[in-house]
Amino acid sequence: QVQLTESGGGLVQAGGSLRLSCAASGLTFSTYRMGWFRQAPGKEREFVASISGSGGPAYADSVKGRFTISRDNSKNTVALQMNSLKAEDTAVYYCAKQNRTYGSTSKSQGEYGYWGQGTQVTVSS
Repeated sequence: QVQLTESGGGLVQAGGSLRLSCAASGLTFSTYRMGWFRQAPGKEREFVASISGSGGPAYADSVKGRFTISRDNSKNTVALQMNSLKAEDTAVYYCAKQNRTYGSTSKSQGEYGYWGQGTQVTVSS
């Protein structure tokens, strides 16, 4: 059974950095694109970043240049390094696994079938 477990959230001042990590089990990790999504209070969940099995990244425009997604296929982990954080980055961040193996870049939640429990990121201004 696929399990995704996020960690690394917390409270940080605007301009600061946080690193989120997601540990995956129950899947052939390297064959799946992994994604990060976030949901702010009162808003819909939105795409943040994704990374292919071979390490090719994709980003939402709102985080491009500030966030970096990476993965370690030997450890079944995917990370999201968040720099220059802004108050509007405050949200619950979710790790997700794309449904298809070797899937192409997708920002649609419907393309992702397994989700972690989420980790809270709060940026104070």
